[in-house]
Amino acid sequence: MLRGLEGDAPAWRVLLSELGAHLRPFFIRRLFDGGVDAEDLVQETLIAIHAKRATWDANQSFTAWAYAIARHKLIDHLRRQGRRPTHPIEEASDLFAEHTVEDGATRADLGRCLSLLPMRQRRLIEDVRLRGLSVAEAAQRHGYTETAAKVSIHRSLKALSAKFAPVTDREGVRDED
Repeated sequence: MLRGLEGDAPAWRVLLSELGAHLRPFFIRRLFDGGVDAEDLVQETLIAIHAKRATWDANQSFTAWAYAIARHKLIDHLRRQGRRPTHPIEEASDLFAEHTVEDGATRADLGRCLSLLPMRQRRLIEDVRLRGLSVAEAAQRHGYTETAAKVSIHRSLKALSAKFAPVTDREGVRDED
């Protein structure tokens, strides 16, 4: 998604193609007609994601955002048909995002930790460790050689580990402060 927003057309095509493969079963399981309209709903959802891509907040889960659009498209479709879906309560978890309040707190804590690093190192770690880019891709994106990127990531993570490691006294007892 991030690369697509930056104008990388091949990455955008891959995202929409892979997302479509996940949306088809999502709609088929929820339609009364055995999934006859699933492909139309996939296309409507992908068009909506493309049209509304600028509204996605990169600090939030892309998956939750995309599936919220899919749920709205499904609800609109069912309303047009005059039907109300009923599912066993056991399946209700499929209707909600997988992320919790704790996830938001964890993201905020992680952001505070990474803010201790210089911006260039922070962005390198975010790309490799959080966004899933390869070291080579992130290195190229930030003007590092691949080796320099590996060294920078290693040193940055080592510095953060040292910063947040529990303090112990000479006898190995952890300080509670």
